[in-house]
Amino acid sequence: MRTAVLISFLALVPLSGHAACNDAPKAGVDWSGCEKQRLRMGGADLQGARIGGADLDGTDLAKANLAGADLSRSTLDRARLSGADLSRAKLSQASIYRSNLSAAILVSADLSKAELIRTNLKSADLSNANLEKAELPRANLEEATLTGANLAGAGLARTNLAKAKVKGAKFAQARMFLTNFEDVDLSGALGLTQQQIDSSCGNAKTGLPAGLKRPASWPCPKDD
Repeated sequence: MRTAVLISFLALVPLSGHAACNDAPKAGVDWSGCEKQRLRMGGADLQGARIGGADLDGTDLAKANLAGADLSRSTLDRARLSGADLSRAKLSQASIYRSNLSAAILVSADLSKAELIRTNLKSADLSNANLEKAELPRANLEEATLTGANLAGAGLARTNLAKAKVKGAKFAQARMFLTNFEDVDLSGALGLTQQQIDSSCGNAKTGLPAGLKRPASWPCPKDD
């Protein structure tokens, strides 16, 4: 009888190194698959945290330290991440719909196959970030830094890249429709084709890679 009680008690004790969903925010916390919607965690230290598959819908993480955190397959819809440090973070297949990542640091972050529809990434630093096959329709990347970023196969319909820095960025097979390249020097971008340029828009200050021509349809039409 005592043995059965002891086994039942031990079954309720979390294993060492495995954090429960009610653990306080801290570096390295394990919130994998947890529900953390509409919380206020601005400025929190979540460096290296494991938050994969978690639901953070509407949560405030402005200026939080999420460097190296695993947020793959997590839900961050309408979350506030402005000024947050997400360098080297894993955000593969994450849902980040209509979220605010303005001025966020996403250097070398993995955003492959992430859903970033209508997300605000103005002035964000995405240097060397992996955005392969990410969906960014109507996202705002105005003045963002995308130096060396991988946007191969990304969805960029009506994406605003005005004044963005794209030297060394890879655009092979990226899907474009009215993608805004106003005031962008594309001469150092990689993988662009004439078809992509024809499907995009720019202005007199838009620089083009060698061999590509400015379409007669430019400048950009007013967005509806």
